[in-house]
Amino acid sequence: MKALSPHQTDKHASWAFAESRPEEAEVMLRARERSAELGITAVTEGTAALLSVLSATTRPRTLVELGTGAGVSGLALMNGAGKGAVLTTLDPDAEAQRAAREAFAEAGHPLSRTRMITGRGRTVLPRLSTSSYDLMFIDADIAVLEFHVQEAGRILRPGGLLIINDALDGDRVPRPAVREASTITARAVERTLRDDHETWAQSSLVTAGTGVLLATRA
Repeated sequence: MKALSPHQTDKHASWAFAESRPEEAEVMLRARERSAELGITAVTEGTAALLSVLSATTRPRTLVELGTGAGVSGLALMNGAGKGAVLTTLDPDAEAQRAAREAFAEAGHPLSRTRMITGRGRTVLPRLSTSSYDLMFIDADIAVLEFHVQEAGRILRPGGLLIINDALDGDRVPRPAVREASTITARAVERTLRDDHETWAQSSLVTAGTGVLLATRA
């Protein structure tokens, strides 16, 4: 087997370079400041840019987000979506959602386009209509990720896009010796999206941030 050259193995430098490229608007920077003040870990700059590109490419009319936070990922998704798109975003933290509402208002998104629900996915998702959403973004408790993915398969329309943040579980997934519960769950979800062809047509794992897992509904 041909040995890898040094520049081929320096993945951290490539990742850091890619993460440094996006230039964010003031409204996004203020949302990041609110995230830090509330002790919320927002998606990285590279991940936010990826969300905007994916949303702009797929042009979803209806979006679901698990993990509103202070609005960073929601802003990224709505920046790419069309003018008539509606974001339904869930989070158990009412204070975080108030911060997100302020960010959406600053960005010029009317209240009619951002439906905020204070609650957890396990209780709210079963109430959402089947095959009614074009895009779903998950940035929530990994302990219930398998349930969230199962519900995504139900509520997404055929061809709908599923996006999962932190799919590498803090970069632990590639290390076989790591057997933490969260890492095992992340690996299991990746296998499900790859192998369940009846539900998921295609999947891909992208190394933006701490891993972004993508899948399209069959």
